[in-house]
Amino acid sequence: MGPAGDAALAIALDDVRAAAQRLRGVAHRTPLLRSRTLDALTGASVQLKAENLQRGGAFKFRGAYNALTAMNAEVRARGVCAVSSGNHAGAVALAARLHGTRAVILMPADAPVLKRAATVGYGAEVITFDRYRDDREALARELAAARGLTLVHPYDNPLVMAGQGTVALELLQETAVDVLLVPVGGGGLISGVATVAAALSAATDVIGVEPEASDDLVRSLRAGERVRVTVGPTIADGQQTPIPGALTWPVIARRVSRAVTVSDAQIREAMRFAFERAKLVLEPSGASALAALLAGVVSVPGARVGVILSGGNIGAAGFSTLMG
Repeated sequence: MGPAGDAALAIALDDVRAAAQRLRGVAHRTPLLRSRTLDALTGASVQLKAENLQRGGAFKFRGAYNALTAMNAEVRARGVCAVSSGNHAGAVALAARLHGTRAVILMPADAPVLKRAATVGYGAEVITFDRYRDDREALARELAAARGLTLVHPYDNPLVMAGQGTVALELLQETAVDVLLVPVGGGGLISGVATVAAALSAATDVIGVEPEASDDLVRSLRAGERVRVTVGPTIADGQQTPIPGALTWPVIARRVSRAVTVSDAQIREAMRFAFERAKLVLEPSGASALAALLAGVVSVPGARVGVILSGGNIGAAGFSTLMG
């Protein structure tokens, strides 16, 4: 696909740069962290982008704040809504609070207690649904229409995608990487990241990582088109999406080389490693990209590797339970 094809994609580098300006002084510029033990175990030079230290505990704040900031002021004043298992919910709630508007959030009934509490704590109204039986997209559209709210989609929104891309903008401003491992749910983060990488570091191999129970991106890339899967139970609640986004998929198909899956056991080991060796608390989805590296699912000896640690929203009790 040439420049004409690129022009048809939802976002470009300039959109990410514009998002970075909106986020300046509001979002944290999260650190890149090193671990000699990790380098020794993998044979690579690894940089960990610690988005678990972002406002709201995850990268999602970037996209949500960018979307609300760019929104028409009168529209924003009427309120926003979102559907999310947790991190996007909290991000939209926090962004709404910072802009002085209301937020109504649809959350799965089994969403982590900590994430729901954070969302409520930011002042949002929470409505629950069954993630395995209810049509979340239909519920969100109905809620927006009934209450006159603007829906802020967790990934199929160009402003959200561009906001998430600022993760890679920061990373690549500080270091060069041969491989960039990115957790994948609906594709908002990886589409933004891959857009930046394609423009600023074309040789960088962007690889998506998703749980085995939700391997829609792996299957979609293999088929060359969006493939819907039946999502199974996984500890990586933030990555339980059945199909890549309609807007994120064309970007991913153009700019992402491949995707891999990791097991819940591998994610647990990555969480344990991050806690014991790097002194970082990661939620399961936040550890999935690290899991792919540690478990050898992606083997990159001698390479410069960037790993996005996408979130750390997990309570002490939940973390202890997972660690056994």
